[in-house]
Amino acid sequence: MGDFYQNGIITTLHNLAQRPVEELEAELVQFSKSRPMALILPCLYSELEGEAMPNIIEHLKQVPYLTEIVIGLDRANEDQYREALKFFSVLPQKHKVLWNDGPRLRAVDKTLKGEELSPLEPGKGRNVWFCMGYTLASNNAESVAMHDCDILTYDRELLARLIYPVANPNFNYEFCKGFYSRIASGKMNGRVSRLLVTPLLRALKKVFGNMDYLDYLDSYRYPLAGEFSFRRDVMNDIRIPSDWGLEIGVLSEMKRNYSNNRLCQVDIADVYDHKHQDLSLENEDTGLSRMSIDITKAIFRKLATNGIVFNQETFRTIKATYFRIALDFVETYRNDAVINGLSFDVHQEEQAVELFASNIMKAGNHFLQYPMEAPFISSWNRVNSAFPGVLDQLIAAVEDDMAQYA
Repeated sequence: MGDFYQNGIITTLHNLAQRPVEELEAELVQFSKSRPMALILPCLYSELEGEAMPNIIEHLKQVPYLTEIVIGLDRANEDQYREALKFFSVLPQKHKVLWNDGPRLRAVDKTLKGEELSPLEPGKGRNVWFCMGYTLASNNAESVAMHDCDILTYDRELLARLIYPVANPNFNYEFCKGFYSRIASGKMNGRVSRLLVTPLLRALKKVFGNMDYLDYLDSYRYPLAGEFSFRRDVMNDIRIPSDWGLEIGVLSEMKRNYSNNRLCQVDIADVYDHKHQDLSLENEDTGLSRMSIDITKAIFRKLATNGIVFNQETFRTIKATYFRIALDFVETYRNDAVINGLSFDVHQEEQAVELFASNIMKAGNHFLQYPMEAPFISSWNRVNSAFPGVLDQLIAAVEDDMAQYA
């Protein structure tokens, strides 16, 4: 899905998919002796009670090469944090659970907010940001992977494929993005990527002409995948959004900080399915509706930093161009589904396109109405410069929480 749109700007690695997981893990164990590895897991407490997370833990228990697992826990009260510590206690690897809603981490957060250095709202981006800060502070890993915690089809092979490109000392990659087919239960998934991001990028090229940034984003097979890996130094300078624009924001930062030959993408799963968000036709603050607005804003903000000037007429043109391209994509995907024996609801697909077209205008209006909005969380380099002891405070807060509530 999407392969014939690949334009080759980002190196795409395929061969790892053909190797047995035991073979990959044996090499990763060797790599870990000189390049220790960590895994970041940003999760909600509710995910611990779901179907996916227990299976993920069962697979992680078998992973032999990780030095540390850093778990960011959101939306958990004290009793739930205690339960989370028990839940993760079966992991044989060294692991730490960041209780983001606990008083100690909230105190660190309050200090940073006093200098406008911490995200204002909770969310996945904020969770990931604190996990990155802890991973920097602990200094136990040179290569770090991150993946979502709602993957229903999780297998430890996914992690091995994902971290291998940045863990192999013979490679020079600083960042690796995972991709995979979004076909499950006999139908195409990945609506936001298929029906918003790709046609929007094509529309922006048509309106503004070819741009390196747009070609760059368009070269990722699945730009909204929540799975990526990176070298430790990436975490020092990265500035990420705190909302649903996280994945696009991360890709944008990689473009800003590194040359393309230091970046790659890799096929990490033959089958992938996870928790699906509702389209939320009636509520722009939830589900895919909220996600589409945040992602579109992230793209507009980045284009503005590249010198693109936006106004109401520009956004109307982008919307109209997007709408026509997206409807053509619906026809293409319908034909693809028929050839492959997949179910395909044209009405639901076009409903999504109509919603996304409307949300392009909403994202544009927000961009124009709030020109002074700070969309990115500060880099940890800046935070550490403003508060030289903050990483030590972060370590102490996590250690004290785990010691008190275990």
